[in-house]
Amino acid sequence: MTHIFLYLNLFLFLIPIALAADKKVFEIENIRSIVVPAFIVTVIYSETGVFFAGLKVWQFNLAYLIDVTYRQLPLEMYLFYFTSSFAALGIYNYLNVKFPKNDLQKYSLSLSNLLLGVIVAILFFAYTKWYTATTFTLLFLLILYIEYKNQLRFMYKFYRAFLVCLIPFYISFGILCNVPIISYKASETIDVNLFNIPFENHFYMMGMLLLGVFLIEVFKSRHANRLH
Repeated sequence: MTHIFLYLNLFLFLIPIALAADKKVFEIENIRSIVVPAFIVTVIYSETGVFFAGLKVWQFNLAYLIDVTYRQLPLEMYLFYFTSSFAALGIYNYLNVKFPKNDLQKYSLSLSNLLLGVIVAILFFAYTKWYTATTFTLLFLLILYIEYKNQLRFMYKFYRAFLVCLIPFYISFGILCNVPIISYKASETIDVNLFNIPFENHFYMMGMLLLGVFLIEVFKSRHANRLH
């Protein structure tokens, strides 16, 4: 299956489409609202991918690629940034409609503070490792800004979506890291793996999801303000 990376992208892209089949819960507008945030996340995070590829932090198995690259990243990786963001944001929107209660929001700041502390500790010991340092620095800045500068409150809904998104995450990276299609330079990570998936990948995906969720909520807030 030389095109397995493309098939994986198709699987991720179809997740929000499948959720939209639940007409009683999900409207097509919920899909439209995630396209632009997913594209913005793709543009921003693909720059980190180009950076990692340039440093050989990431390397790709040519046997599973169609051999179309731009700035050292294969086409499939650009698609993966978009389809994984598209899928995760689709899950976020679906959960918000299906389970609209936000009662646990009051605990989200405590969880965020705990996560910020863990990130600081990791950066203290692994700041010289490019993949670790970049991944956790971006996530730290996102959480810090959203919790302490941003006025919109949605972190509970974000954490809920992140937990559900771990299902397609393990399917996707289980394939990418075990085939393997992507390999990682051990010296640029903390070299802790779960099912051959680098520990950092969980937080790289968390940062992508958080940026996308933030954009969704900002756009939604601006739209509501215009209506008033």
